Amino acid sequence: MAACTAAAALLQLDGTVITVALPSVARNLHVSNSSTALILSAYFAAYALLLFPGGRLVDKLGARRVALVGLGIFAVGAALGAVVSSLDLLCLTRVIQGAGAGLVSPAALAGAVSGFPPDRRGTALGIWGASAGLSNLVGPLLGGILTVTLGWRADWWALVPMALFAAWAVATHLPSIVHVVGEQGRAKVANATVMAAAFVAGLTFAVMIGTFYLAEQYLQKTVGYSALGASAVLIVVAFLVGAGAPLAGGLVDSRGERTPTMIGFLGLGVGMAVLALPGVSLHGIGTVFLLIPVGLGLGMLFVPVSRAALNSVPDEAHGRASAILSAARLAGAAIGAGLAGLALSGGASASTVHLALAVAAGACLILGLPLASRFGSQGAGEAASVA
Repeated sequence: MAACTAAAALLQLDGTVITVALPSVARNLHVSNSSTALILSAYFAAYALLLFPGGRLVDKLGARRVALVGLGIFAVGAALGAVVSSLDLLCLTRVIQGAGAGLVSPAALAGAVSGFPPDRRGTALGIWGASAGLSNLVGPLLGGILTVTLGWRADWWALVPMALFAAWAVATHLPSIVHVVGEQGRAKVANATVMAAAFVAGLTFAVMIGTFYLAEQYLQKTVGYSALGASAVLIVVAFLVGAGAPLAGGLVDSRGERTPTMIGFLGLGVGMAVLALPGVSLHGIGTVFLLIPVGLGLGMLFVPVSRAALNSVPDEAHGRASAILSAARLAGAAIGAGLAGLALSGGASASTVHLALAVAAGACLILGLPLASRFGSQGAGEAASVA
């Protein structure tokens, strides 16, 4: 699990490290700030397109082989991105990175849960979610330090040794296991539970990536924060996400997926609704306290969708189920980044961010809560018996 978590954490780290560097990329390559959203969207689009083939390969060849190939491709894309000199070429290298990530993501999730029984997967996924939170915690800080001290290209170079380390960990510690596909494995993977989980995952990432991107642009371009200063604000949210995921894991194993998902959307929606109020400061010290329900709400949403989806299919279909979840997350991220870039076309003003937060809050409360009600509410013992 540690090896697979390291591989998945690299993908989380990529997004936060690169997002922090985007204003510097715009200045260095002489492009508009809104156009840098293409760097994120190119990565997410390629990531999503390779997920389904990647999931099928995981079920056919095993998680270990697919993860190693994906990490190699990811490292090559990162190295090329560090040396190009135009936005078009940089987007192309992000497509290469995204292709590698599309192979790594389903392999890492399927490999991580393979050693845990169904009734303990919530706790295991809580650890997984905490690692994602820590990656989001380290990413903005690392990205800010590298951008300020060495320039934006250092953010891309840093991903290369990280990918190689993750590949070493997978090669050393992940067994080469290929499940024999039985009659259950030939059943439909995209069942009602998997699809509900996919919608929740997509909505979560659209809100998270879109608002993170807007926050970075607003704090750097409008308020005048440095890349490191803007990162400090997002570090608070990342810390809370890392704290919320293990709590969700224990709650999922004891109460089922419905309760933590509803708590997550309520916390996220209400927190963003308060921040959306016109009179509320978006960069004062009091903002930190208003971010508490947002960060904890996000942390509560990572675990339930994964356990619900994986427990609803046999082990030999975990690669494909993981691919569906990851595709939904990446599609949501691409939509969130694209909408954020569109919003920034009129400038990164406080009113623009307030409006975006209001839309995100409405999506969580109006769309998220009904989706959460589609999940089961059985506890660990019932989940084990059902599986």
